[in-house]
Amino acid sequence: MKKIGAVGAPARGSASPAPASAGSATRGQVARLILELGPSTAATLGGRLGLTPAAIRRHLDNLLADGLIETRTARTYGNRGRGRPAKVFVITDAGRSAFEHAYDDLASSALRFLAETAGPEAIAEFARRQVSDLERRYAPAVARGELPSRVQALAEALSADGYAASAGPAPVASPAAGGAQLCQHHCPVAHVAAEFPQLCEAETEAFGRLLGTPVRRLATIAHGDGVCTTHVTSLGKAIPAEAVAVPVTTQITPGRSREGS
Repeated sequence: MKKIGAVGAPARGSASPAPASAGSATRGQVARLILELGPSTAATLGGRLGLTPAAIRRHLDNLLADGLIETRTARTYGNRGRGRPAKVFVITDAGRSAFEHAYDDLASSALRFLAETAGPEAIAEFARRQVSDLERRYAPAVARGELPSRVQALAEALSADGYAASAGPAPVASPAAGGAQLCQHHCPVAHVAAEFPQLCEAETEAFGRLLGTPVRRLATIAHGDGVCTTHVTSLGKAIPAEAVAVPVTTQITPGRSREGS
């Protein structure tokens, strides 16, 4: 698989001073920025990295040719004016893999063995235990302030763990209007979660407990979406964890299974 140059480099900053690697380093910065921001226009990427329109187009063309990114038509809400629909660039599975997933093959094999020997409920229990550490570490930061600031704190905590998360108000004209939206632009265990959706379910349940309000997973990288998107319902008061309606219906047996919505 083709590796992205300088994948460890920060999204912003200057390229490598070595002439032979400057192009590769900058392409790595472009790819990482798309990973972090999600669907992005060439103008946005060029502006964030301080590149001319010609320079950003050259790097985007190279990433497209390598299959590391792809183009899509920007999603619009409400009435759109005249003109050509905006084109955005998104990371592909190959591009995401170039940033190296955490454990993939070994973890999948171990979970298959666990399912075969201990049954499907063991997978769900394993997922809950894995997420419990994340929940315990995030709780102090997420417990303070109003809901929007707590969602932002959760996004920052997730980003520190490599999930490249962001938070903001839910799109006004979207089907899940109102409240907040939490996006994770990278998932270190996406390939494993594609086979074992219990990992996604346990994470979603933890978000609901941390925020004390109902949450709903709208999309996941594990099932082919560009971003893991979670809608957070805006409530005046926190509610008990047992009242948070977050579980989704999935097929527990190992294998790809789409989450219900």
